[in-house]
Amino acid sequence: MKNIIVNGYALANIPFEERKEASSSPLWRWSGNPLTKRNPTANIARIFNSAVVPFQGGFIGVFRGEQTNGIPLLYLGRSPDGFRWSFDDKPIHFVNKAGQPYEPLYAYDPRLVKIEETYYILWCGDFYGAAIGLAATQDFQSFTRYENPFIPFNRNAVLFPRKVNGKFLLLSRPSDSGHTPFGDIFLSASPDLEYYGHHRHVMGPSREWWESLKIGAGAAPIETSEGWLLFYHGVASTCNGYVYSLGGCLLDLNEPSKVLYRSSNYFLTPEEPYEEKGFVNNVCFPCACLVDKDSQRLALYYGSADSYVSLAFGYVDEIVAYIKSHSVTTAADCEEGLR
Repeated sequence: MKNIIVNGYALANIPFEERKEASSSPLWRWSGNPLTKRNPTANIARIFNSAVVPFQGGFIGVFRGEQTNGIPLLYLGRSPDGFRWSFDDKPIHFVNKAGQPYEPLYAYDPRLVKIEETYYILWCGDFYGAAIGLAATQDFQSFTRYENPFIPFNRNAVLFPRKVNGKFLLLSRPSDSGHTPFGDIFLSASPDLEYYGHHRHVMGPSREWWESLKIGAGAAPIETSEGWLLFYHGVASTCNGYVYSLGGCLLDLNEPSKVLYRSSNYFLTPEEPYEEKGFVNNVCFPCACLVDKDSQRLALYYGSADSYVSLAFGYVDEIVAYIKSHSVTTAADCEEGLR
């Protein structure tokens, strides 16, 4: 196996379990899934779609919390080991740069990315239609919300963990205000996380069944010597509704709008009861990934059936090798994405 260099932190305490299930996929599920249960606090019906990072010797996460009034908001969760989680009773409180309250009307599907010494939270909220929200924190006690990065309609925003060519890079999925029946991944650049431009197309749905309707970026890209490793969700339409599966690709390090390799096979698709049955059936939705650069162990947090947090494991070198050996790309994937 070729030695894959992975940038990032060595995480000696990364949650991990060796493979126990028989599968050809480079990812395998934790035998204790799901991590969360229904009604984890008095006012939350379901916690799922987690954005997890290591913090102060343990782990902290931003979670989609479906309140008992039906409105989703973002909640903090804390864990000593990445498996056992406790959640705040109240949602995250946001202020603007002047320190004034700046709360979203609703917020869901968060991502959490550390760039230098700052943690950035991205989510989907209301800006007169579904749009991207963005906030920053350094201590997970105070949260400063930025102006909305884009006009409606957009979802599935993910920042790269470092600047590329001096710019912040953000992946998103332009959409509509409903349960979008379409969607491609796009790349945008910003000098300051206030103004965005140099938009590029990355990739769209493919001929493969599991991602034939729409796709969206998942966890923050992982920098490897083979390219940016991106986990994303692909959606298929069936007679019983949408099915959300989980796949992966490799993007060019210097021009991430170019797809180098793209797996034609999914890594995970709804097969377990906690993935097949819930508030929204048949969903595997990646949101966060922890990597130990020394051992190349990887832990991927994903939402299941819009009801639970679940966890899968793998090794970076095996995942990269799998993507390359099962890759199918098109001319639109491989070009710079500028027309």
